[in-house]
Amino acid sequence: MSPHTNSIPGGWDCHVHVFDPAHPAQTGHYQPMLRDLAEIEHVAEPHGVGHLVLVQPSVYGTDNRLMLQALAREPGRHRGVAVLDTNVLDTELDEMHKLGVRGVRFNLVSPVGNGPEAFRALAPRLKARGWHVQWYAQAEQLATIADLHEGSSLTPVLDHLAGLHPGIGATSPAWAALQRLAGMGAWVKLSGWYRLQDTAPYNALHQQILRVEACMGERLVWGSDWPHTAFDHDALPPYESVWHPVVQALGEARAAAVRAAGALLYA
Repeated sequence: MSPHTNSIPGGWDCHVHVFDPAHPAQTGHYQPMLRDLAEIEHVAEPHGVGHLVLVQPSVYGTDNRLMLQALAREPGRHRGVAVLDTNVLDTELDEMHKLGVRGVRFNLVSPVGNGPEAFRALAPRLKARGWHVQWYAQAEQLATIADLHEGSSLTPVLDHLAGLHPGIGATSPAWAALQRLAGMGAWVKLSGWYRLQDTAPYNALHQQILRVEACMGERLVWGSDWPHTAFDHDALPPYESVWHPVVQALGEARAAAVRAAGALLYA
């Protein structure tokens, strides 16, 4: 870890992005504003969060350079989740690991995301490095993810409450699929509330959070989804507003454990 570890808050925000408008973006995608690592560190630290997981955003495709440059600023402090081309070199993967990458993101929601074919191609090399597989998917796609992971020995990590918005009722097959994934050691990110058919203060999601916790046990982490690309750049939600639903649903003690759990998943 960083030589300044003792002065860094211990909490983990397990889903943030960094952007630079000078960095080439995917054609036809949104054009990001400057949101760098120093800014989110400054935002997060007063809330007890000193460790961040930088998730490669879809707008940059498989060009992970900006995320890797951010990780290199203070080696060991933060972690990364990359998006990979299937022809990535082993030497590149090894260098990413040294910088703090611990997982690869597969995106079944964005039209520029990679999916099952890339998962199958990359799985052996991810397993060899002990990396996990992060999925951005709808709840209806959880069964597909479970099928893909069957027998793979790769840990699934499910973005944004596994897509389980308030409209997903108790009898939905998505819950059975989540239970299957839990049996494979899956984790769920408590994040992206505004992507789940709810608005602040996200009270409609409390029961979904509780049910996910009952299924996943200790394998929950929290992510702010900063800098909130679903919002106008001058109307970003306050950082604490996307943490409060965890506290309100789970209580202070359990929420604190969730915020610390990134140290386990991203070791």
